[in-house]
Amino acid sequence: MLTADFDFELPAELIAQAPAAQRDLSRLLVLHRHSGQVEHCAFRDLLNQLRPGDLLVLNDSRVIPARLRGRNEHTGGQFEMLLLEENAANDWWVMLRPGKRARVGTQIAIVDLHGQPSRVRAVVLETNAEGHRRLRFTGRPSFAEVLDMLGEVPLPPYIVREDHSRMQADWERYQTVYARPAGSVAAPTAGLHFTEELLATIKTRGVEVCFLTLHVGLGTFAPVKAATLAAHTMHEERYELSDETARTINAAKALGRRIIAVGTTTMRVLESVAAQVAPATAPAGHTSPARVVPGTGKTRIFIHPPYNFRVADALLTNFHLPCSTLLMLVSAFAAPNSTRGRELILSAYAEAIRERYRFFSYGDAMLIL
Repeated sequence: MLTADFDFELPAELIAQAPAAQRDLSRLLVLHRHSGQVEHCAFRDLLNQLRPGDLLVLNDSRVIPARLRGRNEHTGGQFEMLLLEENAANDWWVMLRPGKRARVGTQIAIVDLHGQPSRVRAVVLETNAEGHRRLRFTGRPSFAEVLDMLGEVPLPPYIVREDHSRMQADWERYQTVYARPAGSVAAPTAGLHFTEELLATIKTRGVEVCFLTLHVGLGTFAPVKAATLAAHTMHEERYELSDETARTINAAKALGRRIIAVGTTTMRVLESVAAQVAPATAPAGHTSPARVVPGTGKTRIFIHPPYNFRVADALLTNFHLPCSTLLMLVSAFAAPNSTRGRELILSAYAEAIRERYRFFSYGDAMLIL
């Protein structure tokens, strides 16, 4: 398939610049993939779509203050950095602007949130084929431990902030209420709609909730630059699936309960750890339903049409950017083992645009059943 097949036009005013007044006051479009029927709801109405015995699986990764600013120690020129991947203590790959001024050996003084020089310095060690810079940070025994004093909320570039007056509000809202292990450089946005109260109510309705971790990085938000899907290479992202969560998911699968993945990042972990198991008494070539295998690792799974999903029965997600790997994943889920899902999702997106839904990270949600 062509990358251009997943393009669509979106009015700029529908790109959400701020979250809903309350997390669960966002809107929810429900797509019934087998019939193509669409329902328009409030996110709180998710309760009406769930049923006792369902299992909700969420990504609990915490966003780190991954955006830094600094000055060239020689020229005084300003730099903006987005941390991408930690190689070792004080050693990171970053996206750095303007990259042309950051040659190997460039010394950068990191400034704090008020624009004042800090004790932290960085030096450019190398550049990779994508133009990312590898930096070594000095001035503190552990650079990661002082990130809160230096780093900003890593909002995506389509969210415009003229000043830092909203920074504290963004720190609260660009983070799920259940975030735990730190490591993401972008939010797992499908989870931003949940409140602690809504999750508690969901549990009282007989719905089980469990967590896994995928630290969001380039694998999730890097644009597809290749003309065809087959030519795109995903970046690795770190994940962890605990023994407890694996047992919970496998028990639900064995009983035929619905598994609802909250977010494309959750879906990618589930598919990365799924394994088909052949019972000892089964005929040759026969396999039982998939089970998930606990562990930690890195995944670069790229899910696009056609794809046979093995674990989740439903997907809760946001509205995604044109030609993105996330849009390709939801298109695959809308019609497993087929390429029809692209038309189904783009049709639902067209209706969302007509109904003035808000798009992308701070936007509204979509439930695919």
